[in-house]
Amino acid sequence: MFFCGGGPGGGAPIVGDGVLSRHRAVLERSGERLADGQPFLLRPDGFADVRVNQWFESDEMLVLRASTWRKYAYSLLIWLNFLTACGVEWDAASRRDQHAFKTWRMTDPRNPRAVRSGTYHHDLIAVSQFYAWAGIEFGIVNPVTTRRGRFRARNGERRQEPETKPSGSRDRDVKWFDPAGYRRYRDVGLLGLNSEGLDDPGFRGRNPQRDGAFADGLFGTGLRLQEWGSVLSCELPEDDPGRYYMVCNLAGETAKGGFGRRYWLPRRVLTTALSYFEGERASAVRRARSAGRYEKMLRDSGTWVIAEVNSARRVTLSRSDGARRRVSLDSLSPGERRKLLVKKPDGMEPAAVWLNEDGLPRDPHGWSHTFDTANRRLERLGLLGFAGAAHMLRHSFALRWYSVGRLMYDKHFAHLTEDELRDYRAQFGNAWDLVQMLLGHRSPETTREIYLEPFRSLDMELLFVQAAEETVPQLMAALFAGDRRILGDPLAAR
Repeated sequence: MFFCGGGPGGGAPIVGDGVLSRHRAVLERSGERLADGQPFLLRPDGFADVRVNQWFESDEMLVLRASTWRKYAYSLLIWLNFLTACGVEWDAASRRDQHAFKTWRMTDPRNPRAVRSGTYHHDLIAVSQFYAWAGIEFGIVNPVTTRRGRFRARNGERRQEPETKPSGSRDRDVKWFDPAGYRRYRDVGLLGLNSEGLDDPGFRGRNPQRDGAFADGLFGTGLRLQEWGSVLSCELPEDDPGRYYMVCNLAGETAKGGFGRRYWLPRRVLTTALSYFEGERASAVRRARSAGRYEKMLRDSGTWVIAEVNSARRVTLSRSDGARRRVSLDSLSPGERRKLLVKKPDGMEPAAVWLNEDGLPRDPHGWSHTFDTANRRLERLGLLGFAGAAHMLRHSFALRWYSVGRLMYDKHFAHLTEDELRDYRAQFGNAWDLVQMLLGHRSPETTREIYLEPFRSLDMELLFVQAAEETVPQLMAALFAGDRRILGDPLAAR
């Protein structure tokens, strides 16, 4: 089967594929009735299985975001292609097929693109949810069998998890940077510096200022890739040299689950973003104006110009045909934000902060290529295993702030008795609550079990008493020197 994005904003069919080219009319007719970005799966023979595509029209799927649709559709696509190659119809798949899928996806030497356990686990979740829906709708048996897992739901019952879920996948797949490790990754991988901190003549990156500023934002705020990648220029605060952090608002439509929240923007992150505005971004805007790209955007009925922004986070939008509307910034989706322009004294420019080299707003998914390029550069320089990813910076943010929280509690409240400390935590929370708030999690269990695994096996009380006088970077370097999952500065010893 082949995948294409449907709907007005789903994009054109995959270019260059013979099957899709021959059946382009089918895809275009289907796109007329699909929601923006709604997936559409097509068989190799040009026919569409109505039952499969109905899943994306179900109530449980329509409430999800286009980015989640895309992930689920890709995972389902991998599974359906595997069954097609094995000569098995999806509605007749068995438990044995699912076990064979695990082997092929992760360890089969005939698969040139084997994946890690975390990726396979995400595929399994999507496939299981698809069959759970298909079981209700069509009575089809779910080949993904489940068992009781380690973790409990809010009602206290143990959650069900797939039997073929890889054991210890989180431990093997999740890694963190300590502060020194992150700086080395950014400087060498993204900014193109050498081990001495000087410009590397062999560096061929075209947007190091943008890439470094973006990575600083992920590491400094803990926002997800789509959240930080969808911020508008009008949502960035003005620089205030007297403050270390600025309080900002994350729009609900860009946040996971639609839950907007406050987040804290370090001044050093803001200043690097503002420097990008004056440097590479300004150059990209000038090139786009010369090429007439913004005039072309204005001819699209989906493009709006921000005419006014008030203090209540409401904006007045205008269109080239004279139409006007007032909306909340919180209600604008990432796709809608990439179609917003603002009028400056010297011409139009996108309202989005992050732009491609051609001056057009950058799709958040494009950042994966940026990190992949940085990882390949580091590998060529001999730093094997020293690799990063966007979500890894969020994990690292969590680890750093947990260290700060525990250091603060153990240093300033050591004089309290056990009962007094229990009362204090009942009123004001503990380090877990601090990180949960900073990450925007709704459950502290998510924070403990996913983001801060390194702390589960450490005797925290003893370690922090011994290291209470260390600065946070020194503290983290001392704590995690023996943990291969925590990436420190690989060149520090040199």
